[in-house]
Amino acid sequence: MSRGDGRPSEGAPEAGVERVRIDKWLWAARFFKTRSLAADAVEGGKAQWQGNRVKPAHAVKVGDRLQVRIGAMHWEIDVLALSERRGSASIAQTLYRETPESLAERQRLMAERAAAPVLQGFLGKGRPTKRDRRRMPRFESE
Repeated sequence: MSRGDGRPSEGAPEAGVERVRIDKWLWAARFFKTRSLAADAVEGGKAQWQGNRVKPAHAVKVGDRLQVRIGAMHWEIDVLALSERRGSASIAQTLYRETPESLAERQRLMAERAAAPVLQGFLGKGRPTKRDRRRMPRFESE
């Protein structure tokens, strides 16, 4: 993709690049807001390469399979293109393809969350009011 003047557009997949650091790629693919968050996730084992824990400097290439876990969401993705720059969300989506099993599991989890009842009353935001304390279940009766 180019701007019309021969230069590549911002964040576009780079043709000449053969390998990219895993933390840079996860940041460019918009799984994490900052590169340091991506590096911390790789260090902590929340982002893995081929099912193995690696360091943030590990190089990924086209065809690699990554597992990414953010909270309750899990992605299993195949790397389709490489980029060291963060671009728009539409460009970031062209960098990878999610496996059908992973997509089905994530959709099931999102449907389950949508069907869950919404808690009423105190939601744990700050100090509860007197009214909230009265509505809380009594733990002594259990």
